[in-house]
Amino acid sequence: MTANHNIQQAVDFNSPKVARYNHWRKIKDSIAKYLIAVGGIGVIGAILLIFLYLLYEVVPLFQSAKIKPLAEYQLQSEQRSIYLAVEEQNELALRLLPDGRVEYVNIDSGKPAYELALPVPDGSQITSFALNSDESRMFAVGLDTGGVLIAKHNYKITYPDDKRLITPELEFPYGEDVIEIADAAILNLGLRDSEEALTLVAATQQGLIGKQLVKEEDFIMETVEIVQEDLSLPNLTIAQGFIPKHLLLDVDGRFLFVQTSEDTFASINLHSQTAVYEKQSAPIADMQMLLGDISLLVALNTGRVSQWFAVRGNDQIQIKEIRDFKGDLSAPAKGIELTSEQRRKGFASITESGDLTLFHATAQTDVLNAKLLEKGTVDQMALSPRADRIVIETNDGRLLVFDVKNKHPEVSFYSLWQKVWYESYDEPKYVWQSSASSNDFEPKMSLTPLSFGTLKAAFYAMILAAPLAILGAIYTAYFMTPVMRRKIKPLIELMEALPTVILGFLAGLWLAPFMEDHLAAIFSILLVLPFGVILFGFLMSRLPMRLQNTISQGWHGFLLIPVILLLISFCIMISPLLEQWFFNGNMRLWLSNDLGIPFDQRNAMVVGLAMGFAVIPTIFSIAEDAIFSVPKHLSYGSLALGATPWQTMVGVVLPTASPGIFSGLMIGLGRAVGETMIVLMATGNTPIMDLNIFEGMRTLAANLAVEVPEAEVDSTHYRILFLAAFVLFLFTFVVNTLAEVVRQNLRKKYGSL
Repeated sequence: MTANHNIQQAVDFNSPKVARYNHWRKIKDSIAKYLIAVGGIGVIGAILLIFLYLLYEVVPLFQSAKIKPLAEYQLQSEQRSIYLAVEEQNELALRLLPDGRVEYVNIDSGKPAYELALPVPDGSQITSFALNSDESRMFAVGLDTGGVLIAKHNYKITYPDDKRLITPELEFPYGEDVIEIADAAILNLGLRDSEEALTLVAATQQGLIGKQLVKEEDFIMETVEIVQEDLSLPNLTIAQGFIPKHLLLDVDGRFLFVQTSEDTFASINLHSQTAVYEKQSAPIADMQMLLGDISLLVALNTGRVSQWFAVRGNDQIQIKEIRDFKGDLSAPAKGIELTSEQRRKGFASITESGDLTLFHATAQTDVLNAKLLEKGTVDQMALSPRADRIVIETNDGRLLVFDVKNKHPEVSFYSLWQKVWYESYDEPKYVWQSSASSNDFEPKMSLTPLSFGTLKAAFYAMILAAPLAILGAIYTAYFMTPVMRRKIKPLIELMEALPTVILGFLAGLWLAPFMEDHLAAIFSILLVLPFGVILFGFLMSRLPMRLQNTISQGWHGFLLIPVILLLISFCIMISPLLEQWFFNGNMRLWLSNDLGIPFDQRNAMVVGLAMGFAVIPTIFSIAEDAIFSVPKHLSYGSLALGATPWQTMVGVVLPTASPGIFSGLMIGLGRAVGETMIVLMATGNTPIMDLNIFEGMRTLAANLAVEVPEAEVDSTHYRILFLAAFVLFLFTFVVNTLAEVVRQNLRKKYGSL
């Protein structure tokens, strides 16, 4: 009692000093609590903001197209046009009239702005029209005398008084003289201009006639001479009294497409002089070439549109139907007209009654269906070069202008995640190729190869990192002597501070060439090293007990270092002999030539080693802490009951530490999935889908690093890159959520030990 009384006198818990101390401690605890809460909420808020920003950039990809009327005018000319076009600035509409006049109408006011004329000879009449392509702006008119006149409409832009002035011009690339190709009136005409020749195909009452104006360039005189030659055409089976309504040539003049009856067209290979007839399920309403002039579009009066292009198969090239687009027509319609976009693989279909459908070929979707006319019928339709205006001329002399909002028609689930049959490909494929040198390019933006590459890189990295990191953590935390552990653990954790760009640099410039030159050594190391370590352990266990006792407990791992170095050196030394004995002197060539396995210097095996090296410290550190934190009384109790140290580790320590070990694996997987620089520098960055360990890949993260800086802001490419980032975000979110669920289940199961 006396001692306790003396203690109370020595320490007065109710003194003002202690009271002040307790007061300040409560204040500090409160501040710390709120700061920690604010910090946690801030982290969650930052993640949520990232999520919302990604959604903000991605959502416009999936917004539907919209169209609204802008203006309607009554044309002053009584003649209906045979060709209608719009210049790029959406200020002028071109109307080619049957008498050869070219009238330019101001779209804003509907009034005539300019008028030019084709040099049609006196007494001649225009009987047919052909368009090379909307983007080239070159066209030809056929005359009743059998001649052809070729022209091109251009626009000169000037800025007098700081105001834009667009002045239309007509050019005649093959001269203003008529090109005579037939002796009778040209009832239909096909035109294709290429670097080598101008090809003309005319339909007359006597049949088809073909001419070529071959361009022979004189490099010495720097001149081009035009030589006219007859174009040989095979005999076609054309319906009795039927004049071919459509004559179309592909981009290089190899294939000619001719409508031979109401429901049949022929594809003619001009090189082999063979024709294949394609009978359709309904009468053909229109035929047009898609942007790039590789694909043929065939519209039936039911509203169905099919896409055809050349495919190589069975050692020959043939025209094949690739996909079809079902229109939104309740009943068959006449006068369906197709118009292709000038900068995308989109096209429009419109009926005489004004039912409009906008399609996109690559996405295989119809993005808009609308009724544009309440009265009258459609004579001509034109899409502006940027596809943001539609101009319609009706049979009663009206000009209608519509505004179109259709920014991302090439995006669909089909184009992003499924195999797509792209132009000039032999079969459907998953392809990522976001840009090219020309506007005719068909964007290939499948996220499947990027997602596959992400998983492939993470898979090979985890195959190396997971077993080494976990086994190393087990030995370091449970078996290694504390003195050695205090040196080894910080050293391994220090590896995590090594910049990944350095690892990628070493992997790309040193490791990849080394592995290519010593491929047999790499595989022999994977086989020899485990058996060598096991053999060394077996021999150690057979040493006399007196020698075994000279090695302190927990230091056995140190003895493995020279053994491992010797085994690796041995495998590298015998690598040339192994290649000579088993692989004809070169393992890489043996894989490629004998087994048919492609080999790239920068491949998944290089990534597995380099990225595994980067992931090991993360998994090791978390797993080692989890194992070392298992209460000692559990281990001591197991050992006291007669279990060996290894049985205690497997049966007690590992189950107790399993939530922490699993967390380490998931964090390591997250880093492998999001790793950028190593896969960027060590894989060749090729977006291919192949499980082959000797092939490279491209990951979502690496693709973002490469292409985001060069993408046009708000373009489809730009937003799809954000979609890729969103997919990566969702992937890590789902994996971490599942990992947390598993970890909590493991904690409940083994937390009572």
